Amino acid sequence: MINQVMLVGRLTKDPELRRTMDGKAVLNATIALNRNFRNSYGEFEADFVQCTLWNRTAENTAKYCSKGSVLGVVGRIQTRSYENQEGKKVYVTEVVAETVKFLGRKPTEDRELQPVNNE
Repeated sequence: MINQVMLVGRLTKDPELRRTMDGKAVLNATIALNRNFRNSYGEFEADFVQCTLWNRTAENTAKYCSKGSVLGVVGRIQTRSYENQEGKKVYVTEVVAETVKFLGRKPTEDRELQPVNNE
């Protein structure tokens, strides 16, 4: 069996590092992934994938990345369930990261607004 996924996308918000009861670092992040086709209105859409990072990977991501940072994530898909406050079973599908590469920071407004001269 193979359970491996590779994603490249942008963080949707600044990462917030937490610790488990036994002191392990954990970070839950959402990565936005652009689709490579247009919808019926001619617009590109995105998928938002929940990722869980552990230990040193979580600590480094919280330290060096922020909203808009581009990450490359290699990991595995995991599903779990829990009961919410109303007693309903909630299913969660997420990517548990094994490797994270920092591929770029969010472009600054100055860099985004400068036109490119191809003459």
